[in-house]
Amino acid sequence: MKKWIKAARLRTLPLSLAGIILAGFIAGSRQQFDGIIFILSVLTAGLFQILSNFANDYGDGIKGTDNENRIGPKRAIQSGAITPLQMKKAMLIMVILSFISAAILVIYSFKGNALPVLLYLILGLAAIVAAIKYTVGKKAYGYYGLGDLFVLLFFGLVSVAGGTYLYTKTWDWTILFPAFSVGLLSIAVLNLNNMRDLESDRLSGKITIPVKLGLQNAKKYHIILIVLPLFLTQAYIFHHLRSVWQWLFIIPYLLLFVHLMRVIKTNEPKNFDPELKKVAILTFLYALFFGLGLVLI
Repeated sequence: MKKWIKAARLRTLPLSLAGIILAGFIAGSRQQFDGIIFILSVLTAGLFQILSNFANDYGDGIKGTDNENRIGPKRAIQSGAITPLQMKKAMLIMVILSFISAAILVIYSFKGNALPVLLYLILGLAAIVAAIKYTVGKKAYGYYGLGDLFVLLFFGLVSVAGGTYLYTKTWDWTILFPAFSVGLLSIAVLNLNNMRDLESDRLSGKITIPVKLGLQNAKKYHIILIVLPLFLTQAYIFHHLRSVWQWLFIIPYLLLFVHLMRVIKTNEPKNFDPELKKVAILTFLYALFFGLGLVLI
């Protein structure tokens, strides 16, 4: 059981839940929160994330990307704790569980309204494919510098904008501001991971954004990923200004700027590893504090 818990990488769950929690708060600020939708959304997002972690372990493991040059913690297949066949079976189980959870979520949310149910089920299938194809297969998109784009799509737009629509059944274009904010901060976590693994990824042929840009330009990219969400959040507040509580998100953001100073100063890949965990937690706290600011009005 311990090896499977480790392979699931539960420490990544706060990041995957940040957008879901913010969507719930936005719905609550509009008096449209539904506890069952929230619980099912959290469960579905968690299952998708575990599936993604298993697939990432499997894909990098069989390709040899996880090797002795990798700085981060050892993966399950890399260490020999879990065999590739066992991981494939676990991935199949997670595919089934995540799709069932997603199906229950959308059927409950739309009360049998066929068109949105069908569209969201297609989106669910797309999320499953994206979780697997990040590192699995000959044309895994994570090996061609496309991981950042898919993180923006699923951790930001789908999670926040798509999640909010489950509650409200209406579209508000300003939802794109917090959606992109969570998405960009989530990319920052991936970027730290890729800066840490830059040399091992380059040697194994895995083309990430830091491999393309080089370390110094990847740092500049990282600055954009951290700073831009601050302006996007301000834009959302400008359109929905009602109380000073809406600036509550500044508290975790101050710590994000402290993190940014550390990233700018360091050139040691191993020093990016502890920062990765910090940004994942701070992204979750950003969503939590921003959401609390909306409902405390």
